Amino acid sequence: MKKILLSLMAVASIFSAAAANREHTLKIYNWADYIDESVLDEFKTWYTEQTGEKVEIIYNTFQINENMLNDIEVGKDDYDVICPSEYIIERMLRHNLLQPIDKSLISDEINYMKLQAPFVTDKFQQMAPTENITVSDYAVGYMWGTTGFLYNPAFVQDEEMQTWGAILNTERFEKRILMKDAVRDIYSVIVLYAYRDEIARGEVTRDDLVRNITAERIQRVEEILIAGKPSYAGWEVDFGKEQMTQSKAWVDLLWSGDAQWAIDEASEVGLDLRYIVPQEGSNVWFDGWCVPVYAVNTKAAAYFINFMCRPDIAIRNMEEIGYVSVIASPEIEEWANDEEIAETADLSYFFGPEATAVHVNQVFYPDKSVIDRCALMHDAGDQVEALMDMWNRVKGNSLDTKMIIIIGVIVIAIIVFGIAQVIGKKKQRKIAHKRR
Repeated sequence: MKKILLSLMAVASIFSAAAANREHTLKIYNWADYIDESVLDEFKTWYTEQTGEKVEIIYNTFQINENMLNDIEVGKDDYDVICPSEYIIERMLRHNLLQPIDKSLISDEINYMKLQAPFVTDKFQQMAPTENITVSDYAVGYMWGTTGFLYNPAFVQDEEMQTWGAILNTERFEKRILMKDAVRDIYSVIVLYAYRDEIARGEVTRDDLVRNITAERIQRVEEILIAGKPSYAGWEVDFGKEQMTQSKAWVDLLWSGDAQWAIDEASEVGLDLRYIVPQEGSNVWFDGWCVPVYAVNTKAAAYFINFMCRPDIAIRNMEEIGYVSVIASPEIEEWANDEEIAETADLSYFFGPEATAVHVNQVFYPDKSVIDRCALMHDAGDQVEALMDMWNRVKGNSLDTKMIIIIGVIVIAIIVFGIAQVIGKKKQRKIAHKRR
């Protein structure tokens, strides 16, 4: 009994010490493969230099926005810093799951958060669930990009990819197009195609179409997605870009960062891949740093978010993960400018009025003309269930006739086998009864 008591006391002391040290521990929850992890140790050193205090880091990752949200909303996990996408930031603000970032702790001399592009700040404000909320008080951007088509010009003409309607060319692209298994991303681009005529006539805006999800709009998107199903080679979460580098698909509907990764990988084996945002428009997406309502070490959280905005750290993260930082400092513009690229882009929306002709990779930094036809994704609100039902119907009908026949044969075989087993057991029982 004494040994048990001592063991319990030891366990209690461990938990007590952990709780006491929590104020010097920073818990971070980020997407997998979404940071140069060497900057974490560098932050600890920098934090001590700035505050005179030590900090340890617990770093965990997630794969899906909703899993992270569930950990905070239901599990009430005490993460200090999280990195949700725009529609989740909007939802968390609506449900009071975020607290303001304590920017007052950061002196002006080392405030890197102010280097966020005003374009990004304006987009973030569109996430506000009510007019009296300033989103930049609760969220600071991390990475951003667009959604488009990655395609192989050996099989596909450039002009064919100018429209999301390419998915409807089922004879031409039968089993050749990979679709991103992400309902909001797909909905927000296909709805722009569905209402392209209304957009052209000025009857509706892209922002309205993406923000206000209605039963009629869901139905029109569903009809298009189902009509295009013969074109789909599959629904992918992360394997699509690799499939493209191996010429196993002609087209992949995916995010710009993944597209650039695939383009770089393909170029190493002499394969040409290209990325385009179709003319109807697209979504422009953002991931940002936030402090959840259950956070404990809010001081270290504010310093960490600020540190991630430091230009040299932003560049290291961009080079590691292949996505684009929201920071618009001169150092970032210099890093992005590549004189070997002949074509220039108007990046005045991002780097300021002087940046009208920058030699830049336009997968990373789209021309203003592209951004002007992009809209921000939003939380679906009370239409979440309807949106998911539509998605399940679209994906649930994806079995072709051959596959249905195969499944039917398997089911019948299982049933026949089961009946045979029952009959066999009955015969055995009869024989056993006679023997007794």
